[in-house]
Amino acid sequence: MTKELAKGYEPHDVEKRWYAEWEAKGYFHAAAASDRKPYSIVIPPPNVTGALHMGHALNNTLQDILCRWKRQQGYNVLWMPGTDHAGIATQNVVERQLAAEKKDRHELGREAFIERVWKWKAESGGQIIGQLKRLGASCDWERERFTMDEGLSKAVRTVFVKLYQDGLIYRDNRLINWCPRCHTALSDIEVEHEDKKGHLWHIRYPVAGEPGQHVVVATTRPETMLGDTAVAVHPEDERYQALIGKKVILPLVNREIPVVADEYVDREFGTGVVKITPAHDFNDFEVGQRHGLDMINVFDESGVVNAAGHQYEGMDRFEARKRIVAELEAAGLLERIEDHAMSIGGCYRCKTVVEPYLSLQWYVKVAPLAERALAAVKEGKTRIIPKQWENTYYDWMENIRDWCISRQIWWGHRIPAWFCDHCGEVTVAMQDPAVCGTCGSDEIRQETDVLDTWFSSALWPFSTMGWPEQTAELAAFYPTSCLVTGFDILFFWVARMMMMGLHFMDEVPFGDVYIHALVRDAQGQKMSKSKGNVIDPLTIIDQYGTDAFRFTLAAFAAQGRDIKLAEERIAGYRNFCNKVWNAARFTLMNLEGFDPDPLKLGELALSEGDKWILHRLNETARETNKALAEYRFNEAAMGLYQFTWSEFCDWYLELSKKDLYGGDPQRKTTVRYVLWYTLEHLLRLLHPFMPFITEEIWQALPGTKEKATIMLAPYPEPDTERFYPEAAANMERVMAVIGGIRNIRGEMEVPPSREISVILSCGGAESLRLMKHSEGAIISLARVADLAVGLGIEKPEDASIQVAGDVQIYVPLKGLVDTEEEEKRLLKEIAKIEKEIDQFSKKLENPSFVERAPADVVAREREKLIEVADKKLVLEASLEKIRRLKG
Repeated sequence: MTKELAKGYEPHDVEKRWYAEWEAKGYFHAAAASDRKPYSIVIPPPNVTGALHMGHALNNTLQDILCRWKRQQGYNVLWMPGTDHAGIATQNVVERQLAAEKKDRHELGREAFIERVWKWKAESGGQIIGQLKRLGASCDWERERFTMDEGLSKAVRTVFVKLYQDGLIYRDNRLINWCPRCHTALSDIEVEHEDKKGHLWHIRYPVAGEPGQHVVVATTRPETMLGDTAVAVHPEDERYQALIGKKVILPLVNREIPVVADEYVDREFGTGVVKITPAHDFNDFEVGQRHGLDMINVFDESGVVNAAGHQYEGMDRFEARKRIVAELEAAGLLERIEDHAMSIGGCYRCKTVVEPYLSLQWYVKVAPLAERALAAVKEGKTRIIPKQWENTYYDWMENIRDWCISRQIWWGHRIPAWFCDHCGEVTVAMQDPAVCGTCGSDEIRQETDVLDTWFSSALWPFSTMGWPEQTAELAAFYPTSCLVTGFDILFFWVARMMMMGLHFMDEVPFGDVYIHALVRDAQGQKMSKSKGNVIDPLTIIDQYGTDAFRFTLAAFAAQGRDIKLAEERIAGYRNFCNKVWNAARFTLMNLEGFDPDPLKLGELALSEGDKWILHRLNETARETNKALAEYRFNEAAMGLYQFTWSEFCDWYLELSKKDLYGGDPQRKTTVRYVLWYTLEHLLRLLHPFMPFITEEIWQALPGTKEKATIMLAPYPEPDTERFYPEAAANMERVMAVIGGIRNIRGEMEVPPSREISVILSCGGAESLRLMKHSEGAIISLARVADLAVGLGIEKPEDASIQVAGDVQIYVPLKGLVDTEEEEKRLLKEIAKIEKEIDQFSKKLENPSFVERAPADVVAREREKLIEVADKKLVLEASLEKIRRLKG
């Protein structure tokens, strides 16, 4: 029995109802043992502190499209969900809570603080999971993981111990990114760079033993000169050949330091002489190692000058900078100060300026691991899509540095290493030891550092499936089929998963890596709170519904191109949802009492129009499957949009009305079946993109259903039963004629309600037969009162003409158009357009506008000028026609 749909589509109740149903019925759950082919994706785990942002929305929409598509194709689909413990971010949230209570973590102590974090997680963490459900994410929630749950913690410890035993984990004093406020090392991705105005200070370093002689050194950080252990010049710089090997005196500190020659020096920067501070600059650290220079750390963990800074001890680094600059000036050692734009790194959590800092940390020796991960992509075991990102991956992997994995915070996986105060050795073990593994002393203490959050994330594809145990999930679903992620973590996460997967599972973690672009605002600017241009996905969902939002993201997800998102685009796709809903309402109203089950497509007498829509459905199914297989989400979405709106709604529904309301019962039955069949297949094609509205309509359709949900209804594939290329080509010729008649109506502003006379002059017998056969469709769809069809008919003098293939379309205009009024209207429009052309031209001829305005603004103005100029040509052509009619 046909179920009636509400007059308008109200998404929120529908979304809530169907999601609860899907989840309760276990439709998202994957079977560990199944005879169906496996398909698996692991979700990039969002931070447990996180809230849904546009990046999550795009990333998870694309994953959900793939999972729903594969589920409909009959695969046993596992979409593994979970969240990341997000060490620094989560610790900061809880520390802020404590600060509000006038407490700090040191007061609480480590154990009590960690308990407090777990309490916060239980109460407030993971809100993003509920938000992903609102997005329609069909994850296997029964398998949800957390990077610090018991199983994943065991995996992390197993990996650390094994890598340590293999000689791939070590401790060393090296330079790292350090946050003086959070008091921890940071990975490069945790450092956010911002362009700021700075200065370049030109400082005189006296040459030792040569009174009155000095070299000028340019620096952006005068406070670090306290730790200088050399100055460097380029070995081929002729200006300084005589200086190499000599010594200079470090100003204010009066310590002699050598002049070294190193190719790292840029001869064009500043004076071509640079200070070398190995303990406070990454490049200088490398130079220092090459030349065996001392490493002098002049700051403490809070960015305050330590005893090595002599008279500046106890001063904050920026306060020390001011004092040093003033004293250099007073001593006549500051030659000049220049403005200098620079990129400043800040902690991604507290925004404090990050300090390159010499510190004893734990490292993974990655070169041996990177070798296999590099080869796996080169050999095609893992594909990176779009392919352009492969070169970025190769570049990173070929120039990889050892990975600093220790963090000086409390929340995270504590490093399973114990130091012996008796013999000084380190014990690393799976179980907490009672005594030193070397000397047996009980004077041992555990490392206080925790592991970098990315360490546990690197194990995600196999740890979530139960490793180190050999589980049924691992056997069925590893390696995973695909990873969908952003380009910003290609190295920090993807490359590390590749290394760990190959080392511990002896297989790549995924077959494909699809890299999606960024979601930007309508002007192409990166979204940020400071710019005030952030679009909140949850607000969008509340306003437009989930399906409209998802479809927008898919429609703009072109490979390698950032998405410029404007609300009007989402509103446009809400209109698309309404179009689908109204098409379904029309269909259902005409299916009252209709049972499609006894009928078969191959046994019906199909018209050219029926065959055309079925053929186009077939081609749309072919194109959509191909586009999804190639991760061309935008092409899949736009193909479905085009078929739904421009072919099914605009043409077939209109074509069907004549037979639905006509007197031939056999034609009516056929058209009802084709309507039902096309809509039912179309809903299945649309389902991965628009899960809620498609389920609601599909459930209302008549006919017995093999599956209880559209989620499991087979995804349409091309079928020879719907292959009618000849009939489709014929129908498209007829549609071109109808389109031509409609164009004349539009040009001459003939209202749709007014019927017109049309003459079709055919160029051959085949066209004549086709047009005669299609007279009914032409008359009804083009609103024609009188249709004449023949061969080689002469054009009447007063007729407007269009051409469709070898058919000339004539519409006699006498009496149809008030030529006097139309001429006045067109002249008025042309005058208005000429004013606009004049305005745009003057603007673009103005050098100050063209030179000073942003390039994209100038380009938009040029486009507008072309647009209005084209419009003027169209209006002038219409005016010419009207004047010919006036005679």
